[in-house]
Formats: sequence, structure tokens, C-alpha cells
Amino acid sequence: MNIIIINHYAGSPKLGMEYRPYYLAKEWIKSGHRVIIIGASHSHVRTVQPKKVDKKTGSEVEFLKPVKNIVHAYEKLGQIEYLWVKTNTYQGNGLGRLLNIFSFTARLFTKAKNLAKIFKPDVVIASSTYPMDIYAAHKMAKAAQAKLVFEVHDLWPQSPIELGGYSPKNPVIQMIQHAEDYAYKHAEKVISILPNTLEHMKEHGLNPEKFHHIPNGVSLEEWTSDELVPKETQCKIDKIKEKHSILIAYVGSIGIANALESFIHVGTIINESRIALLIVGKGPEKSKLEELVSKSKIDNVFFIESIPKKTIPNLLSMMNFLYIGLQNQPLFRFGISPNKLFDYMMAKKPIIQAISAGNDLVTDANCGLTIEPENPTEIKKAIEKLLKMEQAELTQMGENGYNYIVKNHEYKILSQQFLDVIK
Repeated sequence: MNIIIINHYAGSPKLGMEYRPYYLAKEWIKSGHRVIIIGASHSHVRTVQPKKVDKKTGSEVEFLKPVKNIVHAYEKLGQIEYLWVKTNTYQGNGLGRLLNIFSFTARLFTKAKNLAKIFKPDVVIASSTYPMDIYAAHKMAKAAQAKLVFEVHDLWPQSPIELGGYSPKNPVIQMIQHAEDYAYKHAEKVISILPNTLEHMKEHGLNPEKFHHIPNGVSLEEWTSDELVPKETQCKIDKIKEKHSILIAYVGSIGIANALESFIHVGTIINESRIALLIVGKGPEKSKLEELVSKSKIDNVFFIESIPKKTIPNLLSMMNFLYIGLQNQPLFRFGISPNKLFDYMMAKKPIIQAISAGNDLVTDANCGLTIEPENPTEIKKAIEKLLKMEQAELTQMGENGYNYIVKNHEYKILSQQFLDVIK
């Protein structure tokens, strides 16, 4: 099959998030399929943006002539083909991001028939975080007589309504709502990364027979990597360990939803001088949190810059416990599927999860403690409880998490589940 994945924020280990399209594509290619990932030339979640590629062979440039005016670059990563659509650059979640979304979806829509003729897809997957790419995907699938699949990462517009406080009557929200309803009506299959979305989707017109749940996952190949963290990162960790023998880390994006103020506040109430709390990553809330630590003169909370994805296993191996939290929001009743949690479980470390959601992998796998979100006292109690446990019990927790992921969330398994749906 020829499979097109439309994912605005698509990335790779070289570029950074989002990784799901890359890992699925990699497995599908092993099964003999051709995969083309169509993404935007700029995304706020990537570490590196794709550069304009102009050193390809003449044939590779030639076949894209019908869509040349929308193409930023075409390149191959192994056998995975990437087509980057020209978009504006932006920062944050303001007007720039909205224009970026509009430029990507509009340009893709105008050239959908041409792209269908060039790549001849058997399956077109609309997989951006937002649903507005469904129009271009449907046009492309119709032109190629291909199967149309809609993949849901987060529920839009439900997420901006509940997390951002937007009114359902807001014109932009209504536009997003139209796209979501359109997707449920026209897609032949709907795949949700979140487990508990079916009832919501049925309310917006989805035939339940179309629904399938395929969560996020991990690549076992990456966990055989012995690549070390950058020297400056190692030096910083070594310096922290001179004063603190117990390291508890949060590793991932630093945003409002991650509720890291609660984690930081633990530093002011914990009575164990040997404990250090580490926040590793970047995001829009980082500078605000750094200022909070500085003004409050908290001396046991440390920030570490983002590191290459291949070095994550090495970083996590140095930690004693790992922390993940989210705001106490009703939205999470639909379930969660955070990549960082899977990384934690693969690292075989006990996990403190401060999340209230419709699913609970930590409890299901028996690989840590699940506590009330946004409550520093509960985080402190969880740390103290883990410190009182025998090492054998902590080791078993780690093994439980690892075994659960290998059995249920390895991309070789998930990619085959996806193929079974779209075939």
C-alpha cells in the first residue's frame, strides 16, 4: 500500500516531536508499504525545523513540479518520505500559530488532487492535533479513491474549550467543531489515541463501528542505545549528586498542563536533604518556573536543558524515581497516553503519577504510585513512601512497568494493529 500521513507537527529523532508518524512509518515500511509523511515546515514542538532541501536528484525535484509552490522541502529519512509544506514561523499559542495552521491546511487543500496524482495513496490518514486537515485529506482520498482515516490525538475543540476557557460560540471554536463533525461523518475509520473518547464521538455523529483505540507507544530499538547524555548535562548531574543522593526527575515539555509548580513546591516542604528534584526539558512555562525557584530561594530544585532523544535512556537510568503530573482537569476523563510515561516505564524506575484521568497505566502495571494532582503534600508523601520500600520492591515496580509496555505499547505491535484496521 501507499500510505499518506498528514501530520502538521510530524517529526523524527533528528527533528524532535512528534514521533508517532515516524515510528509507525518505519514499521509499515518493514512490512513492504510506502509511506509519505506530510508536515508543516515549522512547528513549535520540534527541536529542529526541516531545512529547505535543494541538493536532491533531478527526478526527485521533477515529480513535485505540480505542487512546487507549496513545497518547502522533500526529503527521505531512510525510506520514509517527508513532504514539508511551506508555513509561517511562530512562537507560543497566539495568532502566529493560528496563521500557521491555516497556511498548512489551505495550501494542502489547494493541491490535494495533485498530491493524490503524484503519490497515488491507497490510504490517507489525517493525524494532526487539530481536525482541520480532514478537508484536504478527504479531497486527496476521494481523488485517489483511497481509504480515509481520521486519527485523534487530542479532542479538539473540547481541549481549548475546557483547558483554554474558550466559548463554544467562538467563531474559531465553531470552525474546529465543524471539522471534527465532518471527520466523523466522512472518515471510513477513526483511530483514537485516547481510550475513552467513543461516547463523545458518538455525540458528534460517529458511527461506533468506525471506532478503534490505538495508544501511543515506544520503539524497543531506541532502548538498546548506549548513547550518553551531553557532557554539560552529565557535569550538572554530577554536581547535583555531590549534595543529593536521591534524584527525582520530570522529563518532558514544560507547559501549563504539566502543573510543575506543585512539583517545585515539594522542594520547600520535603525534610530530606538528600533529595533533589530535577526538571529536564523546555517549554513556554520554563522561564516562569525558573523565576519561581530563584525568588523562593529553593536550593533543591534544578533545571536541565533538553537533551537528544537517543540519550533519554541514559538520563533516566541515573534517576531514582520519576515524576509525571497534569492539571486537575475534567478533560482528562477521556484518558491520557503521554509518551514520557512510556519512557519512564521503559527505564524500569518507580513512578509518581499525580494525575486524575479516565485511565491509569501506573496502577494497571503496578509500577509506581498514583496520587491526587496538583497537591505538593501528596507528592511528598509518595516520595517518603517509596523511600521506605525495600530495594527489591522498587526493582519489581520497575520491571512491572517495563514488561507492561513491551507487551502492550511496542510500535511493532501498534503498527500491526493499525494495519489490521486500515486493511
